[in-house]
Amino acid sequence: MDKEYSHRSLCSVSSSLSIHALSLIFSSVWIVNFLEYFSSGLLGSLSPYIYSSFQLHSLTGLTTVIASLVSALIKFPYAKLMDIWGRPQAFALGVGFLTLGLVMMAACKNVQTYCAAQVFYQTGFSMIDFSMTIFIADTTALKNRAFWIAYAASPYLITPWIYGYAADEILAPGGIGYRWGFGVFAIIMPVVSAPLWGLWYYIQKKAEKMDLTERKPSGRNFFQSVVFYCIEFDIIGLLIIATGFSLFLLSFNLYSYQPGQWASPMIICFVVIGLALIVTFVIWEKYLAPVKFMPWELIRNRTVFFTYSMVVSLYLAWYIWDSYFYSLLQVLFYQTVQEATYISNIYTIGSCFWCLVFGAILRYNGRLKLWAICFGVPLTILGVGLMIKFRQPDGNIGYIVMCQIFVAFGGGTLVICEQMTVMAVSAQRNIPAILAIEGVVANIGSALGGTVAVAMWTGIFPTKLKAYLPASAQANFTSIYGQLDVQQSYAKGSATRDAIDHAYGDTQRLMLITATCLYLITWTSCFFWKDLNVKKMKQQVHGVHF
Repeated sequence: MDKEYSHRSLCSVSSSLSIHALSLIFSSVWIVNFLEYFSSGLLGSLSPYIYSSFQLHSLTGLTTVIASLVSALIKFPYAKLMDIWGRPQAFALGVGFLTLGLVMMAACKNVQTYCAAQVFYQTGFSMIDFSMTIFIADTTALKNRAFWIAYAASPYLITPWIYGYAADEILAPGGIGYRWGFGVFAIIMPVVSAPLWGLWYYIQKKAEKMDLTERKPSGRNFFQSVVFYCIEFDIIGLLIIATGFSLFLLSFNLYSYQPGQWASPMIICFVVIGLALIVTFVIWEKYLAPVKFMPWELIRNRTVFFTYSMVVSLYLAWYIWDSYFYSLLQVLFYQTVQEATYISNIYTIGSCFWCLVFGAILRYNGRLKLWAICFGVPLTILGVGLMIKFRQPDGNIGYIVMCQIFVAFGGGTLVICEQMTVMAVSAQRNIPAILAIEGVVANIGSALGGTVAVAMWTGIFPTKLKAYLPASAQANFTSIYGQLDVQQSYAKGSATRDAIDHAYGDTQRLMLITATCLYLITWTSCFFWKDLNVKKMKQQVHGVHF
């Protein structure tokens, strides 16, 4: 794809806007995000119980790995799709994927269908979220952009208070059940997204009439178009890297279910073939691909490269310690579904609140590197490090809340910095590509973190549980290990419940130590950034903007 054409296509959106239309679109963005985040939170609250209904609670983190990987790799071709096909068309595709995932969740009869539904849902979620971010990048000045990115995420300040209650009501005796819970959103999401799609489509048509997009007939027939887009999106490279990462990461998630574990022929094949495909992708990209999947010239920038290393370590560490946090709150700290939902969302609420404050601060003190090194990373390390002590059977839930607040404020700072840093050192026309890679890196970090979390959980927790369980409960080991409601059914203070609690505590301690060590990579990476001050920097933003 011609880069200059891409830039003109992106600029046509803001160039054809009025201030009233821009305000209306920003309002629609908030409404769509509100419902999207609400459905996502509900999904997170219900997932452990859905897996438990299939007696596979330990697979909670496995699906996160697969979904994160797919939704990661889709972002870069999706960024190209937005430019070539159009913003509203790409947005509609994202809504379609998300809706299909919700429909499949509502109708699933086995864990395989539910896993596939999660992949469709997360892919659609990723597409919609990316569309919103690119729109904000195109229609805001650099010094104001952090605030408007935080504004788009601000529904997270509200949704946790709602879906915690909703999850309780859905799961309660006489409730509608998780199937109808997902089914309702499968109806609502397309309806609520339609006005935003209509606004974007109207603006696109207006831009075409004003000759701002400079679209020209391609002259290709159907077959030639298929070949062109396969080359343009580097379908071969995408399939190679997706298959390679999937096989390699799944080996860490599935080994504990094989009779020979790491000696199992299937696991050995997964590791060997996965690594071989990852190496093949590097060779393909360097020597054979007609259109590169990754824009390597952008990644060579020192600040961009070390921002990506910061991002991958940040999300890797996060998913290691957070993957089983929701279950831990209910089992180890005896919280209800609603209470566990509120506590697990302290990070979400706190970081979104702080992002709004931090976004406003950057208008007056825009030194991203200083904020990351002196505030964001140290506060995150403090919060996670303290949880090594407090996530134990004798721990107090109040200290857990305190640690979550520390992590929320630190993480909120870093989330803004990771996007603002790469945008600040990039030309406006490169922002979709640079943010797409940032999203890919973040999701791969999430997938790796989820993989490590599942590997640690399935490798440590059952061993500890079997060692601690009294002889009278050994016969129920499988159901205790695999079902959350069975774990909760044992009375507090009983020998079996104490054994479960100690197994949780020992496993979590090792996961938290691992995560805390990884945050040192996050911190070190920030020192290599260029000392940028977004308050003083200018980027060319065309047309009406905030």
